[in-house]
Amino acid sequence: MSHPANGFVPSYYLYYGCPIKIVATPDGGARLWRLSANDGAWREENDLMVDVVFAVGGEVFSLDVDRFVQEVERYRARYLSGDGPIFALYETVDAIVAAEERERRRLTPTERAMVHGIRRKTFVMFEEELQRAGHPGADPTLARQP
Repeated sequence: MSHPANGFVPSYYLYYGCPIKIVATPDGGARLWRLSANDGAWREENDLMVDVVFAVGGEVFSLDVDRFVQEVERYRARYLSGDGPIFALYETVDAIVAAEERERRRLTPTERAMVHGIRRKTFVMFEEELQRAGHPGADPTLARQP
């Protein structure tokens, strides 16, 4: 018998503003990972599977992988602080977005491309750090997909 969620993997969501990903397991099932605001790592929370997959109870938005990567990095930059190259890049994005808001305008195409590219880069960097630390939910390859 197949697992009920395996038709939904991989899939990416915002669940009440928090990035969620559902990925396949080696046995043909599925695993749900929720991004932690505490450390930017992934927490397995399979008890949310039905709520997320069937949009039970509210704010659940399906995302493509590219938008998911952008939302993960927006979330990490909002909730985390620290030193090092990743956080310097978060500050760069914050400065670009702050100028947009201060000047009451939209990002230029160049600025949009910069923000998008920086977030893809920070996603890979953060996920690679998580992998080195042994976090099973980390997957830097998501931002490398075309």
